[in-house]
Amino acid sequence: MTVAISCGEPAGIGPEIAVRAWEVLREDVPMLWIGDPTHLPDGAKFEVVAQPEDAASVSRNALPVLARDFGTPRVPGVADPAHAVGVISSIQTAVQLTMTGRCAAMTTAPIHKKALADGANFSFPGHTEFLAALAGNQKVVMMLASEQLRVVPATIHIALKDVPAQFTPEVLSDTVRITARGLIQNFGIREPRIAIAGLNPHAGEGGKMGTEELQWMNATVDALRAEGFNLRGPMPPDTMFHAAARQTYDAAICAYHDQALIPIKTIDFDNGVNVTLGLPFIRTSPDHGTAFDIAGTGKANPSSMIAAIRMAHKMAQASHRQG
Repeated sequence: MTVAISCGEPAGIGPEIAVRAWEVLREDVPMLWIGDPTHLPDGAKFEVVAQPEDAASVSRNALPVLARDFGTPRVPGVADPAHAVGVISSIQTAVQLTMTGRCAAMTTAPIHKKALADGANFSFPGHTEFLAALAGNQKVVMMLASEQLRVVPATIHIALKDVPAQFTPEVLSDTVRITARGLIQNFGIREPRIAIAGLNPHAGEGGKMGTEELQWMNATVDALRAEGFNLRGPMPPDTMFHAAARQTYDAAICAYHDQALIPIKTIDFDNGVNVTLGLPFIRTSPDHGTAFDIAGTGKANPSSMIAAIRMAHKMAQASHRQG
């Protein structure tokens, strides 16, 4: 079950953490890096393969590379818009290989959206929206996952003032359904338990601190329970992430970005993994950016990339068991 790895922004830490992840996982996870091999760190042990199917036999001894010529060298810390077409092609190739079953899952290295916009008129807010478009404009949700916590923000990269208008019964319902399906299909959890965070402090405290819970959240959660989903909430957000509370659910759905990401980044900053649920293929990513300030210095921590590749492989195995 080979995991395809898109190269991400060449000037960032993506190439070096891919190599370091291979060094850790090479005995356990077959992988295929898609990019320009001249962008890999000096001394990296890699082997160019002609076909994705060749990766499994190579991966224990060298990082298998599906080579693409980006035209110009990598300068760590300095994004080159000339690489944009190659970066986008790397993502598209990983998607195509995964959707056709030639690879079992994909992991994406961080991209630099400005470089992609400058070099290729890339107009998507990020990976998630681009992947959804490549999959046929699927409804998707972003999950941040580690061994200790899984969280899903129902709204993502919007201003806090816009959350109440965009966090709607339809959005919450879609998020619950996609999350539950992902937990079953990709994580092998037969009867997932999902906690719903209230929008307001103390989940509104009976309307004293906000009324969304009373106006529509309680009724929406009740309707979803009637469909058979095992849900808790709306719960007070400030009391649902301590250790004992986390044992009572398999994933927490939150109303907005920071409500979800602050807990997981506090609890397990180095090992958090970005998972896109709702796609017709498995996609994970390290939960960090390009880190231009340390690119090429050897200081990059590969833990999140290692966790992302390992999780993609485990999700592929769980999906295979589901049939």
